[in-house]
Amino acid sequence: MSMPAVRLVEVGARDGLQNEALTLPVEVRVALIERLVAAGLRNLEAGAFVSPRWVPQMAGSGEVLRRLGQRPGVTYTALVPNLQGLDAALQAGCREVAVFAAASEAFSQKNINCSIAESLQRFQPVLGKALAQGVAVRGYVSCVLGCPFTGEVPVADVVRVVGELHAMGCYEISLGDTIGRGTPGKARALIQACASEVPITALAGHFHDTYGMAVANVQAALEAGVRVFDSSVSGLGGCPYSPGATGNVATEELVYLLEGQGLATGVDLPALLEAGAFIDAALGKPSASRVANAMHKRTH
Repeated sequence: MSMPAVRLVEVGARDGLQNEALTLPVEVRVALIERLVAAGLRNLEAGAFVSPRWVPQMAGSGEVLRRLGQRPGVTYTALVPNLQGLDAALQAGCREVAVFAAASEAFSQKNINCSIAESLQRFQPVLGKALAQGVAVRGYVSCVLGCPFTGEVPVADVVRVVGELHAMGCYEISLGDTIGRGTPGKARALIQACASEVPITALAGHFHDTYGMAVANVQAALEAGVRVFDSSVSGLGGCPYSPGATGNVATEELVYLLEGQGLATGVDLPALLEAGAFIDAALGKPSASRVANAMHKRTH
């Protein structure tokens, strides 16, 4: 099987569900991930080893990973904020973890109660231990195109954090437009600036759709050379620290966009629509994906 032209990282079961009001049981989360894998997705966030007091939606992430087990050609990632989280992820058999920093000081303080410098310092031992155990580490940078508290975020601040995460050993850094305020010109300029610091192949795009700009920003990132994008089935999620932010760009939208331009994703759209319908029913809410809604109308 040939490699897809664009790699999608499905974040619905973690980044998506952790921002939904309803906390779903482990078996529903496992069933969602299995449906997404059956649809052809090969990189999926499966959980987060964070305090259930702060993020009850991610309780039982170890159990989710244990039930999924290892599957050839499929990578399940878990978010880990510290060494304790990493140890729990390793015990659950996790072979890839993710760490997260912010490009905005105000957001870093509100989100993880420490400065950007402190957060990066905290990740040093996490990366050291993970890499020593042969576990890959992905980095996230939030607020790359704006902060809910301070507005504009200087491009130089984003580039600095991206460079530090890459130097520390993150094989890929996902650039997160957490509040969805980015526009294509700014997204393109940001990617070009980051690509002067780290290889373009080490960058991924993570766009929220708050202002309806996510697909346009993905297209701009694509034109700038990015070939990895985070997306969330049915457009699940938002951001608890970013009032009014909607979910990530829907996976359905990205598959439709990319395949429509002749770029293979390896994802079967009808099977993806079924996975979306399954999780929408479990959450008792309509899909936030316009592609899903349009295609359901067409078939009913």
